[in-house]
Amino acid sequence: MAIKGVLFDFSGTLFRIEPAESWLRTSLARLGITVPEPELARWAARLEDAGALPGGSSPRELPPRLAGLWAERDRTADRHRELYTELAREAGLPWPEAYEVLYDRHMEPDAWIPYPDAAEVLGALRERGTAVAVVSNIGWDLRPVFRGHGLDRFVDAYALSYEHGVQKPEAGLFEAACAALGTEPGETLMVGDDARADGGATALGCSLELVRHLPAAERPDELRPVLARLD
Repeated sequence: MAIKGVLFDFSGTLFRIEPAESWLRTSLARLGITVPEPELARWAARLEDAGALPGGSSPRELPPRLAGLWAERDRTADRHRELYTELAREAGLPWPEAYEVLYDRHMEPDAWIPYPDAAEVLGALRERGTAVAVVSNIGWDLRPVFRGHGLDRFVDAYALSYEHGVQKPEAGLFEAACAALGTEPGETLMVGDDARADGGATALGCSLELVRHLPAAERPDELRPVLARLD
């Protein structure tokens, strides 16, 4: 069956979050705090180990008290914020006022870097008349990120977990995306970086294309095979 619609994951697929050092540096600057670069790097590494940056590394060791919240973090905006601010506190920063600022920073458009071929592939899909939706496990509205990078014009619909109370790999989020595009699962391709979460689309009958979750500079062209799947 011909592909009429493509569903894209957000983080690690179309966009990559900024490095932890940049995230911390920008957040501290807003508080009027300047630290030497070696010290900044040490605190950023502690935040990374804690898994405190959404879209970044998973926790090296998840505190048992946060296990339930981790599993449900993308169902509501409140859970998402609570989980990631608590993970940041695990890093033990000497600036307690920074935790909420760090969370707010990660939602800003310039905290996200589009993969080099994202605009090319999304634009080519639009030219072909292929419908596109973004399907993301997330706790906040990512639409401003797409607008900020000029990619919103290529997206027909968004299915965000916190807006539906459903997380990938549960079928509901993929069903919502297909319904929004008006496509049947058998004529819809899911593109993502997580075989378990994004692979949940295959239970509905969608096909699947996986990419690697790498820094943007290290993954220049892994979205391009999506176009070949449509030929």
